[in-house]
Amino acid sequence: MKLGQRLKALDDHASAPETPPTVAAVARPAVPPPPALPRTVVTEVVDPLAQIKQRAQVQLFARLGARLYDSSLSEDELRASVRTELAEVVDGERIPLTPAERHRLAADISDDILGYGPLQKFLDDDAVTEIMVNGDDAIYVERGGKLERTASRFVSDEHLRRVIERIVSQVGRRIDESSPMVDARLLDGSRVNAVVPPLAVDGPSLTIRKFSRDPFGVDDLISFGTMTPSVAQLLDACVRGRLNVLVSGGTGTGKTTLLNVLSSFIPEDERIVTIEDAVELQLHQDHVVRLESRPPNLEGRGEIAIRDLVRNSLRMRPDRIIVGETRGGEALDMLQAMNTGHDGSLSTVHANTPRDAIARLETMVLMAGMDLPVRAIREQVAAAVDLIVQVTRLRDGSRRITHVTEVHGMEGQVVTLQDVFTFDYAAGIDADGRFRGHQRPTGIRPRFTERLEQYGIVVPPSVFGAPLDALAGQHARPSA
Repeated sequence: MKLGQRLKALDDHASAPETPPTVAAVARPAVPPPPALPRTVVTEVVDPLAQIKQRAQVQLFARLGARLYDSSLSEDELRASVRTELAEVVDGERIPLTPAERHRLAADISDDILGYGPLQKFLDDDAVTEIMVNGDDAIYVERGGKLERTASRFVSDEHLRRVIERIVSQVGRRIDESSPMVDARLLDGSRVNAVVPPLAVDGPSLTIRKFSRDPFGVDDLISFGTMTPSVAQLLDACVRGRLNVLVSGGTGTGKTTLLNVLSSFIPEDERIVTIEDAVELQLHQDHVVRLESRPPNLEGRGEIAIRDLVRNSLRMRPDRIIVGETRGGEALDMLQAMNTGHDGSLSTVHANTPRDAIARLETMVLMAGMDLPVRAIREQVAAAVDLIVQVTRLRDGSRRITHVTEVHGMEGQVVTLQDVFTFDYAAGIDADGRFRGHQRPTGIRPRFTERLEQYGIVVPPSVFGAPLDALAGQHARPSA
């Protein structure tokens, strides 16, 4: 209907005599449309040379062609070719650039073509803890526990694929359609996971968990609010007193960081064997042997699993065994090691609560293929694990220890647990949206303090939140 006809119809309707509306004719109040979801905020300042850089990269890819993928060229020869071609491409743009802009443009494009491309600046940024690439035009980073979308992008899927290939080739791996998923690490130790088509439907995907150049210490975790000085004092005593400690938490909660801090409490005169999928732990002791698992080759051979390394470590005369993450049948070997004289072992497990961690261990032992009754498995767990430290990433992005839980033993068919510290959620949230709470003692003295005293380690009663006379003769009442 044309505008004039619509206006005339409205006038006719206004001049018509009013008639009582029927129930069906009563107009329902207009329901406002739902508010649009907020778009992801781009936190990065857009590069004023971005358009020139993108055009130059496309032309450079076209001019270099197969030379970019020629394995016979050394890195210096390849860089020389890039510089030569790049000078001609920039001259062809016929855009006046200052010497500083020209130098910056050449350096950025060289990094994009021969390095890690637009990811390099995030790898150099200590505030960035994780980098996630969902495609050539979608790069996200994690800062302070919060995800942010950046304005950076790759030139094309081919550009992203080349960066992935450079990363995996550095550790002797390859990624293609026959092997479209790979775990690798950068030269600095950062952990990398890459998936390419046909598994990644929308294009290559890349995730990088950055490796801290200066690993966090216990003082850092206290300043971050991850733990209180009392919790740190207790964990220090537990590690020095050779308790078997399990760090539990979800993905990205800081389990490895906490495990690294716990390992720093191990005395210098002990032999430590670490076992990991990808080397992340940074131990400062002198007597350390680091073992890393190996995936199968293209023929499906040559795999060395975590379980193989755990069994082999028992022949290496270790004082301590540290397993970066227990995720399969190696849980049985780990429990047996803890129960046969290798006290003071440390490991991590994916679980949301201490009780879930016990259930996960049971499941992983069954994955070992041994036909063991459930009660036998639970007895192994109850006898092997002394302490579970639960770490959680809260809504404000912070990582906090939410439980320090003692494993008591068995009551009937159930492994009994007792919380020594719990996180105080009731403290609320401050004006900046951060949780005010911290770990509070339950006021119960754990049983393992008597074992610590055998090593000459005395934990002050104040750590458990009660005076000495109130704790005298008091032990934890286990909770099923």
